[in-house]
Amino acid sequence: MYKDGKWAKEILNQQRKDGSFGWFHSLSSSSGTPLTTEMALRRLERMGYGKEDTCIQQALSYMHACLIGEIKIPDREEKVQDWPVFCRMILAAWICRFTDEDSDANRIAEQWTQVITESFRNGRYDDQVMQKAYCDTFHTSSKSGRLIRYSNFYPISLMAGRLDVKTEERMLDDLIQRVDGIYYVYDHRIMQLPAVFQSRDASRYLAALELLARYPGARGKLQFAVDWLNEMKNESGHWDMGTAVNDKVYFPLSDDWRKKENRIKDCTLRIEHLLNKLQ
Repeated sequence: MYKDGKWAKEILNQQRKDGSFGWFHSLSSSSGTPLTTEMALRRLERMGYGKEDTCIQQALSYMHACLIGEIKIPDREEKVQDWPVFCRMILAAWICRFTDEDSDANRIAEQWTQVITESFRNGRYDDQVMQKAYCDTFHTSSKSGRLIRYSNFYPISLMAGRLDVKTEERMLDDLIQRVDGIYYVYDHRIMQLPAVFQSRDASRYLAALELLARYPGARGKLQFAVDWLNEMKNESGHWDMGTAVNDKVYFPLSDDWRKKENRIKDCTLRIEHLLNKLQ
């Protein structure tokens, strides 16, 4: 119901002929910030766009060309991390969020799966093992820049549905208890519920749950969050996260949030979709 709305049209009008939307990397958005390809894809994904849509097909073609080195993303190179590994990771992550038919993206997803499987082989996360497996797998060294930590949006997106049951369980336990949460998504412990439901912090918390819900084993482990969400229903059986969550990232989806019923509809559909995955 959102694909023909004004927010989708606003984004699609900015798509370039090569399928991009300008700079590639950025998972944040604020008033006056130029739209990036990542911002556009995240918004379009939430509005219901998928690989069957022309705009996504064009973006997938662009990202594939970047992934195999035919073209480069226009972003300024970040010197604090292993930039070539980072670029391949973020491109593969977004490709895999829309399709499992790109063999080059799948290969990177499998590499991350191997690294994380090794990192949890002894029953819990081992950072030293992670560093060795990372360097061996991606043919790099710690001297190439800061190693990419696994607890961020991209590896977690890439590995969904690929880990064996034991590794997935160990990783989910680790992520739920991590003090700094999931990088690029939510920077607090997931086990600790947000203090205020009607807040951007709670909206970002939902984003972390949505990311983990891509893993089959998340159902039982996130029951505490399911219980919390059910407690947050209003008397009509719907959810209203308030106007504070209007961040142009996760909300709004409906054209006009001056109408309270549109805000409630957006919030309710998002939470119902999440609960359907976790219950």
